[in-house]
Amino acid sequence: MNDNLHQLRCFGCGTRIGGAQAQPDFRCAQCGELFEVEYPGWLERRGHDRPNPGALKWLWRERRSSGEALGQPGLDQSGVWRFRELLPILNSFGSAVTLREGNTPLYHLPRAARALGVDQLYAKHQGMNPTASFKDTGMTAAMSVARERGFAWVACASTGNTSASMAAYAARAGLRSLVLIPEGKIAWGKLSQAMDYGAVTCQLKTDFDGCLRVLTEIVREHPIYLLNSVNPYRLEGQKTPAFEIAEAFDWNIPDHVIVPGGNLGNSSALGKGFREMVELGLAARMPHISVIQAEGANPLVRSLAASRGEKLEPVEAHTRATAIRIGNPASWRKAAKAIQSTGGWCLDVSEAEIAIAKAELGAEGLGCEPASAVTLAGLKKLCAQGVVAPADTVVLVLTGHTLKDADYTIDFHRGSLLTQEEAAGHEAEIASLRRDAVVVEAAPGAVVEAMKRASKAGLGDAWA
Repeated sequence: MNDNLHQLRCFGCGTRIGGAQAQPDFRCAQCGELFEVEYPGWLERRGHDRPNPGALKWLWRERRSSGEALGQPGLDQSGVWRFRELLPILNSFGSAVTLREGNTPLYHLPRAARALGVDQLYAKHQGMNPTASFKDTGMTAAMSVARERGFAWVACASTGNTSASMAAYAARAGLRSLVLIPEGKIAWGKLSQAMDYGAVTCQLKTDFDGCLRVLTEIVREHPIYLLNSVNPYRLEGQKTPAFEIAEAFDWNIPDHVIVPGGNLGNSSALGKGFREMVELGLAARMPHISVIQAEGANPLVRSLAASRGEKLEPVEAHTRATAIRIGNPASWRKAAKAIQSTGGWCLDVSEAEIAIAKAELGAEGLGCEPASAVTLAGLKKLCAQGVVAPADTVVLVLTGHTLKDADYTIDFHRGSLLTQEEAAGHEAEIASLRRDAVVVEAAPGAVVEAMKRASKAGLGDAWA
């Protein structure tokens, strides 16, 4: 399956074009919708011409454990490119740009599992990628296409994670990068990455959606390759965690995969990955794919409630979970289809619910950025509604590392994150999770007394 026979199909009207024929903003010239990559030869193949699922599974596992000399591209040890038989998007895989992304861990969550009565509860931590977010799996694919097609400049609008990832991969590829971010609405831990990797960074006096509008105008007039998730090659890379999840369960698909909802490319990419596995005989079924948004940035929740996903009204987005602070998500139609076709759910959670869930994941030893924590907060609601059964296997997708937004974590534990109105009804729960740094005398006895006070407050039982 290395014949590079891919094409782009419009998600709206179904128009098919060659990859190099796409407009700079990756919108269909006929209807204005987005494209997705498809491989028409897959389902047409029969018998000996079709890839053997067992052989592919063996090959992909062998690649992960293979040794490669320093200085080599590292394709086999990339969690994206070791699945390259399902990514025939390049004329030569030698042009792939990789930082050995992917192959991220799948952690069991024993505390949350006990609390919710769901024994098989796991977190796929995409924050363990090279630039500490899930964006790297898509960026390696799209950046590779950009370099192979001869672009000197790449660009993105970003709330943080995309800019960090794009700047790193552009530096690795030897390309220049442009980042447009909303002024004052980005975690500095993310912005510092883009700066360090050499991006030309511009803060615009608008929100994310405004930044994307400006950038779209720029790429239409100048030879700059757009690397936001409207780029269908981004989603090709972002589908590969679905393969990793299936592989971790010996190709038995979990019952539920729960994803944060921002620009909504990730949920649709994972849906595409699971769907392709079923089409190729690599897996027997799809999981329920559910998307969780913040209450202040919930356009997909509203769309599905009002029109079953037929129309989407943009909202003015407000949430401290900056990675999902997006009011007009580009991939909403794709995400709606992924939810509906898999029998999943879409719901929103409050700022307090996000903060509590983030602290609970931290208590498991798994730090994540606030946007990731919406998955656990949403799972609580799904369990309360009875749509997740105790015997189900559930995977939460954590999209970013805790150090992406350290100020959020510090403010929570100092008690300055939430307003009184936001915390109302959750005070006891929040108090039980807070771990502020205490000031004590520089004496052993004072430290031991602090430990005893923590024990009495329910923070441990060593002094009980």
